[in-house]
Amino acid sequence: MLITPLGKDTVMSELLVDFITSLDGYASGEGWPGFWGLEGPEYLAWLGEQPEATHLMGANTYRLMSGFAAGEFPDGVDEFRPEEEASVDGLTNAAKVVFSSSLEDPLTWANTTLVRGDAVEAVRAMKSSGSGLLTTIGSLSLCRSLLRAGLVDRFRVVMFPVITGATGAERIYDGYPDVALEMVEHRTFDGRIQLVEYKPSVLEHPPLGAPA
Repeated sequence: MLITPLGKDTVMSELLVDFITSLDGYASGEGWPGFWGLEGPEYLAWLGEQPEATHLMGANTYRLMSGFAAGEFPDGVDEFRPEEEASVDGLTNAAKVVFSSSLEDPLTWANTTLVRGDAVEAVRAMKSSGSGLLTTIGSLSLCRSLLRAGLVDRFRVVMFPVITGATGAERIYDGYPDVALEMVEHRTFDGRIQLVEYKPSVLEHPPLGAPA
């Protein structure tokens, strides 16, 4: 990967951790469709207005999403809905970086670069190079590592109005440090989907106590 030297006038890139969740903090649910089947026109229009970004992911997310792009379907699903197809197509056309020591070049998913070294140091260099907006997709362990390293500028969550206590998969915040969040944006889509966006600060210990 080409890294541009950091000069005094270079603008640092922003890193956005971006999650889509159920209200109880799951990334998906067994037997549920994409977006939990609750995406609406306002939300879909907002998705279509997002700025161009380079998407960062780990190997597991790459295998899953590239499989969808190649025509594979989740268990129990025979076809994607148009909204899901549009989401996958948009990712196919976007620039992507996958961090993995197990994948091998050449990667089959278009517009994807493989980085085999340390993900934290690679993202730190990408931010320093001023290479535009960086945003994560899935990749829970990658997001935790980047947050712990102090590299995350914005933390955005879109919460769908479901609780998937019986069927939820991939609990997002397990293993996270304590994090203080300063809200910078909030919005409701279609009268039911809630977006919250924060600037995160990782805490060494709870604000009212000594280190545990």
